[in-house]
Amino acid sequence: MIFLFGDNPPQTFTNLHRFRADGGALTNIPKNAKPWHVCHLSCLAVLLFQLFFAGAARAQIQVPVGRGIVRLEATQQKKEGDRYIADGDVDVRYLDMRLRADHIEYDSKTFDVLARGHVLFDYKTQHIEAPEGHYNVRSDDGVFLHVQGTINVARRPNPNVLFSTNPISFEAEEVDRISEQTYVFKKTWLTICMPNRPVWKFYSVRSTLKVDQKVVLVRANFRLLKVPLIYLPYASIPASQKVRQSGFLLPEVANNSVNGFVIGDSYYWAPTDWMDTELGAQVLSKRGWGQSLDLRALPESNLNLGIHYYGVEDRGLPGPNGTLIPEGGSEARLLFTSNLAHGWRGVADLNYLSSLTFRLAFATTFNEATISEEHSDAFVTNNFRGFSLNIAALNYKDFLNAQPETSIVLRSAPEIRFSSTDRAFWDRWPVYFGFDSVSGAVRRSDTLIDTAQYVERSELAPHMTLPVRWGPWFGITTTAGFRFTDYNEQLVNGMPAAQGLVRTDGEFSVQLRPPAFERIWNRGKTKWKHVIEPLIAYNYVTGIQDFSRIIRFDEDDTITDTSEVESALTQRFFRKTGDGQAEEFLTWRIAAKYYFDPTFGGALVPGQRNVFAALDSITPFAFADEPRHWSPIVSDVKMNYSARYDIQLETDYDPLPKRLSAYGVIGTVHPFRQSFLSLAHFRLHTDPILQPRQNQIRVTGGWGQMNRKGWNTATSLAYDTIQHTLQYEVVQASYNGSCCGISFEYRRLALGPLRNDNQFRAALLIANIGTFGTLRRQERVF
Repeated sequence: MIFLFGDNPPQTFTNLHRFRADGGALTNIPKNAKPWHVCHLSCLAVLLFQLFFAGAARAQIQVPVGRGIVRLEATQQKKEGDRYIADGDVDVRYLDMRLRADHIEYDSKTFDVLARGHVLFDYKTQHIEAPEGHYNVRSDDGVFLHVQGTINVARRPNPNVLFSTNPISFEAEEVDRISEQTYVFKKTWLTICMPNRPVWKFYSVRSTLKVDQKVVLVRANFRLLKVPLIYLPYASIPASQKVRQSGFLLPEVANNSVNGFVIGDSYYWAPTDWMDTELGAQVLSKRGWGQSLDLRALPESNLNLGIHYYGVEDRGLPGPNGTLIPEGGSEARLLFTSNLAHGWRGVADLNYLSSLTFRLAFATTFNEATISEEHSDAFVTNNFRGFSLNIAALNYKDFLNAQPETSIVLRSAPEIRFSSTDRAFWDRWPVYFGFDSVSGAVRRSDTLIDTAQYVERSELAPHMTLPVRWGPWFGITTTAGFRFTDYNEQLVNGMPAAQGLVRTDGEFSVQLRPPAFERIWNRGKTKWKHVIEPLIAYNYVTGIQDFSRIIRFDEDDTITDTSEVESALTQRFFRKTGDGQAEEFLTWRIAAKYYFDPTFGGALVPGQRNVFAALDSITPFAFADEPRHWSPIVSDVKMNYSARYDIQLETDYDPLPKRLSAYGVIGTVHPFRQSFLSLAHFRLHTDPILQPRQNQIRVTGGWGQMNRKGWNTATSLAYDTIQHTLQYEVVQASYNGSCCGISFEYRRLALGPLRNDNQFRAALLIANIGTFGTLRRQERVF
């Protein structure tokens, strides 16, 4: 017997019947009457009455229910008092809901529905199978016994978590359906693995599922291959596209040859959509305990706040005489950016490191351990009508040695910079004027120089620019200006003294751009282009007589007398396929300087390392320990032939000793499919007076990605060929399935006497939830 209920009755019916939930009938309803809006489970009462009043004869009846058509199929039906009974493949459908069973009973007084035998319930992405189910059509709740089911959850891929589209599968002794979106499970297990062979699952005495929100587990345990691993008194798992949810994270357990047994956990707090915080602690059995804090806030689109802190209270390791030598400390960073009123913008990037010893001892990666510099900047800036006003506080600290600790500190706080873009005052004359100015308090502290806390420094540097072009192919730009700088402290016999110093210089430069040469040719469907761009620049500075008396706080204080010419040649190669965009796949620039004044007005000191603006503007590597006319010949080649190849080669050839003084290559290739290989090789071959010789190689290669299904492997190493030391080595391997993955890692750090340890790590990746183990995402090679 089939019953159809809907908004559009057959034309053979002129009047329709509608039934109340208490069993009474309302008759003779006109066609233009408004539909009766009821919930989909309350409509079950109407279906049952229509079923039982129809008798045993097959009939088709439609009733307007407001939101669509309800269909019920059953083989047999009968009435016993207030109870109505239907048997034989009972199938009820309405909108997104479908209820099937072998037997259904309905009580018109209590509004209870009893379903037995192969009970199947489907609503949107929810599917339940049970031998018995109970519903109340008025309260819209129900109970299912001995349940199996699945619930599909819409998820947003997260690069930090292994992603899976599998539904949540569960089994439970009892499932209470509180509402359309809320279920309560008793004695249940849940997983997103295949339910017939789950690799992992959560078992819980009681759990609550809020569809598209979260799953709450009470008195639960996590089981891997049926083996209980973790007991969780209370756990909350995200089950929606919103991946942020407050709660304790999976604990971290590790074993380290230096730190000992490590166990820790973190609490993640996300009170709003625009802020979250992670607060954690670790216990290091051989060292002490550590603390960590990470806060992110984005209350508005133009305001960003981030705070990071990590510290260790260290008991220390035994020294040569058995005394414990602590290496604890802390590091912190605060990052704040905001667009303020009236065109102002504020930025604060503050970094703190207690000691280089702490970083070398407790850094988890090679990159982190080899950073010895700390920058802190805070400023507000406003650009208006061609002017720029900046108020800043800057601090730079470079740790030179860990033991004994020595460092260089350069500070400028407060500092005000006011400058303008070049602008013309006459329409007919191409003469442009601009200026730069700065005023503030600066300080320098190192092993040789320790100035007062605040050294006043003011500078004004106006300039005039005259660009001239002869046709579209030849241009010359001339710039002339002067620089006036006032200090209230200077160096006397190499020591700071509270004596004022005024530096005044004149500056003149000419930049000549001859015409570029180019050639275009076709080969097949590809168009090729080769461009050669020459450049000649002359720079002249005079008036700086006593360079040795100037305290060097930043690059503004490294200007010397000079008379130099720079020549450069840049070659560019382009290609264009079909109607696509032209792309520059190869660039080669070669440049050199000739110094007419090899002593730079007496600023160059023979027999020692000299670094100032005229020298480091051509190369960042020091090369002058004696008077010289020629700089190294600098070559820079960049090739990006396709998405698979990216190579950059930099070389410095010094014509004085006739050798490569500096060499560096960085390359990344993806030869086929998921493979990748990157190489970095840096070599300095200079006089030890200038800087220590270096020759380091770093190689990274592998197959796959962090969250890719299947096998993924990667390895990375850093080797110092001068000291013949393998400073860093890591090998990682992982396998990701449809619901979980497992990763293994071997890591070795050899950073001198302060750090030499081996680590073995492992992690279990639980799809859509997180990672349990000792291998953190930020430490992966992938």
